[in-house]
Amino acid sequence: MSTTLKIYCTNLREYVDVAGGETLLDIYARLADRIPAHPICARVNNKTEDLCYPVFAPKQVEFLTADTPSGERVYIRSLCMMLYRAVTALYPGARLIIEHSMGHGYYCRLTGDRAPEPSQSTADALLGYMHQLVDRALPFERRESLTADVIATFERQGLHDKVRLLRSLHNLYTVYYTLDGISDSYVGALAPSTDICSVFSLHPFKAGFLLMGRSKTDPTRAEEPVMQEKMYRAFTDYLAFNRVIGVSDAGLLNQAIARKEAPMLINVAEALHDKMIGRISDEILRRYDEEDGARIVLIAGPSSSGKTTFTKRLAIQLMTNLLEPKMISLDDYFVNREDTPLDADGEYDYESLHALDLDQFNSDLNRLLAGEEVPLPTYSFEAGRRVYKGNTLKLTGRSVLLIEGIHGLNPELTASIERRQKFLIYVSALTTMSIDDHNWVPTSDNRLLRRMVRDHKYRGVSALDTIRRWPSVRRGEDKWIYPYQENADAMFNSSLIFELSVIRDLADELLRGVPRDLPEYAEAYRLRALLSYFEPLTDRNIPSTSLLREFLGGSSFHY
Repeated sequence: MSTTLKIYCTNLREYVDVAGGETLLDIYARLADRIPAHPICARVNNKTEDLCYPVFAPKQVEFLTADTPSGERVYIRSLCMMLYRAVTALYPGARLIIEHSMGHGYYCRLTGDRAPEPSQSTADALLGYMHQLVDRALPFERRESLTADVIATFERQGLHDKVRLLRSLHNLYTVYYTLDGISDSYVGALAPSTDICSVFSLHPFKAGFLLMGRSKTDPTRAEEPVMQEKMYRAFTDYLAFNRVIGVSDAGLLNQAIARKEAPMLINVAEALHDKMIGRISDEILRRYDEEDGARIVLIAGPSSSGKTTFTKRLAIQLMTNLLEPKMISLDDYFVNREDTPLDADGEYDYESLHALDLDQFNSDLNRLLAGEEVPLPTYSFEAGRRVYKGNTLKLTGRSVLLIEGIHGLNPELTASIERRQKFLIYVSALTTMSIDDHNWVPTSDNRLLRRMVRDHKYRGVSALDTIRRWPSVRRGEDKWIYPYQENADAMFNSSLIFELSVIRDLADELLRGVPRDLPEYAEAYRLRALLSYFEPLTDRNIPSTSLLREFLGGSSFHY
């Protein structure tokens, strides 16, 4: 005999009677006429769960659609399992690797002796099979078994990356999903059934494909891919590096840490950063020696991408090339506070390009390039206006001007400067370390964790406040940074293969401080789950010049 209990449904703002053991999908079926938007998952006590979740005790429940951030992640993960099922059916023996987000989609490859070429016909065949799965409305069945049994299942399917990971984690039980006779595991919930995930597309791109989910502006259509050639090269350079050193996923990294190989990995990864920065410096020198070329270096990137440390390390490399770097801060060119544009919430929008005095900035740049000595402003955040304190700058000899800021790649920032006199650099933490073949680490999560650790250490900001602020930061990036990233002359990937292991314990402690009764707890719990796949690693062997020191502390650079 089932027990009757009550849940609080946030969507209805009222209590609902349920029978003990009912799944969320069963409960929604009885409430569908009152909650018309079909959910793909739910938030239970501020934790995202799939709709197969059974309720045995009073809970707070909010049904979520695919339009929400949590729902969108569930939608994409479900598409990934559908794609995996299509690969196993059509190309037995081929290995599906979903490597990272790119071009508004997800870049994936098929490898192995039996893998087909990344052609349009292959994409069409995979799409056709995925649509058959949609038509059959098959369930994604959530299961939890002894890890030893799950390992045996994955070994039979040839999922050796997952076997390696599970063996490194030493968990007694493991959650996984089944779909149409195959099993897989994901970092988070899946949809209740395939028919919910009916909008998608697959496009050949380079050595693989771009898997596209629903359009954010029109959910009845698949998102249109953006072919980001330079971003692709930046990713693949590091993926090749990961393969050479034999560490491309969390399981391999955990094994290396267990074998005490982390110091060598750190040294090699840091050496790669040095090499890449040196290569960019050499290209700037080549452009500088051309007539009136590359006198201004503009460095842009999203929040917590490591722009500041990159700029300081680039300055050192430029000096070894007998150039004299000079720096200007874009922040000092903010308009007076009363002239600052407002965002949608009526707050000062300091991330807007028009928060800067573009006329004064371009005037000063042209005077510097003409050889004049120019008085430099300092922005007083206390007074909300620019002040002049007698600081001046003059470019002499082999000077090159370094300017760091989020708008560096936007042509409007330096509209009066000829293109040949500018060298544009895009910096971001393009995370190439995967959890396994079907679970990648989102670049935005990597940056959020960096920012969380840094802001707590240097600014006394809690993880809760960082999580609350992050959506606004991301909106600013979508508007002011990402549309211009392909303008870059060079891209620098600031991620380090070992950094999530180093950040793990620091970030986990901060995330534990997010109260359970707040909606931000869902994001904190998700990030903690992500970090749990990585074995912790001390920062003892990380050099003081490392880009990661900008967030951890202990840097030899002054910020």
